[in-house]
Amino acid sequence: MLTESSVLLWTVIILLTAYFGAVTWIGKKGRAHSQSMAGFATARGKVSPWLVGASFATSYASANLFIGVPGLAYQYGTAVLWYTLGCFGVSWIGLLLFAKTFWRYGKKLGRVSTIPEWLGKRYNSKALQILVSLLILFNVYYIVGQNVGLATIFETVIGIPYFWGIIIGVAITIVYIGLGGAFAQMITDGIQGILMAITSILIVISFLWTIGGGLNVFGVLTDQLHAIDPNLTAAVADGGPYNSALAIMAVQFMLFSFILMPHLLNKVLSLENEEDLAPFTLSAGLVLCIISTLMVLGGLAARVMFPSLDSADSAIPLYVIEAFPSLIAAIMIVGIISAILSSTDSLYLGVTTSIGNDLYGVIASFFSNKDEKDLENQSLKVAKWSLVGVGLLSLYLSLERPDSLAFLIQFSYSAIISGIIAPITLGYFWNKANNYGAIAALITGASLYVLFTTQELIGNIFIAMLISSLTSFVVMGIVSVVTVRTTEQDLALEKSS
Repeated sequence: MLTESSVLLWTVIILLTAYFGAVTWIGKKGRAHSQSMAGFATARGKVSPWLVGASFATSYASANLFIGVPGLAYQYGTAVLWYTLGCFGVSWIGLLLFAKTFWRYGKKLGRVSTIPEWLGKRYNSKALQILVSLLILFNVYYIVGQNVGLATIFETVIGIPYFWGIIIGVAITIVYIGLGGAFAQMITDGIQGILMAITSILIVISFLWTIGGGLNVFGVLTDQLHAIDPNLTAAVADGGPYNSALAIMAVQFMLFSFILMPHLLNKVLSLENEEDLAPFTLSAGLVLCIISTLMVLGGLAARVMFPSLDSADSAIPLYVIEAFPSLIAAIMIVGIISAILSSTDSLYLGVTTSIGNDLYGVIASFFSNKDEKDLENQSLKVAKWSLVGVGLLSLYLSLERPDSLAFLIQFSYSAIISGIIAPITLGYFWNKANNYGAIAALITGASLYVLFTTQELIGNIFIAMLISSLTSFVVMGIVSVVTVRTTEQDLALEKSS
């Protein structure tokens, strides 16, 4: 713990204070771009596509890749590298396949600002837009995971009690997102991406003196892991979520689908021109490759250095403190904290804009006589004030520390993906896809996933998501075909009468 060194402790405190001051200042600078719902949600055309791409990668990473997945690597060994392979390979392929079509549809549909709005306009269904906005509330659990990761860092490294660590993280994020919206989120994420990349590279370089072996450092690491437990070097682990070929396939499917998460895919809506897609996807791929690969290896090294930690999620913070001189360790700790905040701000923005734009805005349009501009202004106020409500709810849910940070985060986004993957994918490629099928798929996929996991009907959360998602495709196909035929029959009857 850094409290054992007052110099190191105060270095971290000073760096964090400067960092929080900088992101708050950026939030104030972004206020001019967040005076409309579209500006608050996407800041379209106001941020370089290279920074938007870096923001995508850093939002993707979160506490999961910097704390949770290294913790799983600490527990289950090299089998967890299947997850890393999917992050920088399969997910990026998914982004390349979806980004251009999604952007073109967004432009065709009238410059939409959120995923629920995109789906609502694609299927001409306000009901679907509302249901998707409700499903996105599952991201509150994702935010809880970020809170827990941040509090774990503060507690492990600085000695700040868990409760106060949560409060600090929630308060800072709410302030700068409330001020600057998407502009502040993407600019700060770009800065955070640089810190995250440097931190990840330094982790692997440190193996030269913590593990040893020179150019054969990974061979030495493998031998030492095998000596602790042969299962730690197996391609398929005996326990955990990577315990079968089917489970590993399900992980790859999940990571391919992960780019459809609302707080990620809405980055595409921030691009002004189609030409911006090339630098966006290149930047996203490069940054994601670095930060998704190297930190996970740190979890394996931590298992060698600290074979019997009480909490696997503390593996990376403790490794950094042990492996580096005080000043470098302090900078890296700030880099890890920035990794957590980079996803947290995207999640807050995604949830609150959905509450304002897709839930309140749509419902209010049915009951209010306000013109479109007044309704948009009111929806923007609701989105900004809901930051406080979502923050307080996430704080309350964070008070009890979960057993595994990675599993909590993966539960939240798997529920969302299970519901939206069929409506988005078939919305691209199948002209018979309609609103009835999309709604049926949304309800089926999300409900099945929650049922499978909460009732422990399927033990592996990745396989549960795979089965739920595939079922949603089947349901959407059947319902769309049946309802299209019904609609055609009704039209024929109307013409003949």
